[in-house]
Amino acid sequence: MYAVVETGGKQYKVSKGDLIKVEKVGGKIGEKVELDQVLLIKDDKAGMKVGTPTVAGVKVVGRITSQGRGKKIVVFKHKRRKNYRLKQGHRQDHTWIEIKDIISAQGGKSGPQKGGRKLKKREG
Repeated sequence: MYAVVETGGKQYKVSKGDLIKVEKVGGKIGEKVELDQVLLIKDDKAGMKVGTPTVAGVKVVGRITSQGRGKKIVVFKHKRRKNYRLKQGHRQDHTWIEIKDIISAQGGKSGPQKGGRKLKKREG
């Protein structure tokens, strides 16, 4: 079973036990985090369900394992022949999350619906 979740403007494919690095999420180390922006869920028994834009009633539960900062990048701006130079640095904050579980509100019934409308064959 896996799910595609959105957090920090990015999408991640996660399954139980994964360790993912995401944009900064508020909270302390060891706290529980719920990611409710689930875009897709795939279960081995029930099949795949794609949300429009999210799947209702599904959330991914994780635990914050660490908080940190990325490597420093240098932002250098200049304009030629104008004696304009600007040097800045930036370090992006990030959070490591361990995925504990993928919870569906329907009790695991997250697959496609049976008995859907069938299209009639066009003649002509």
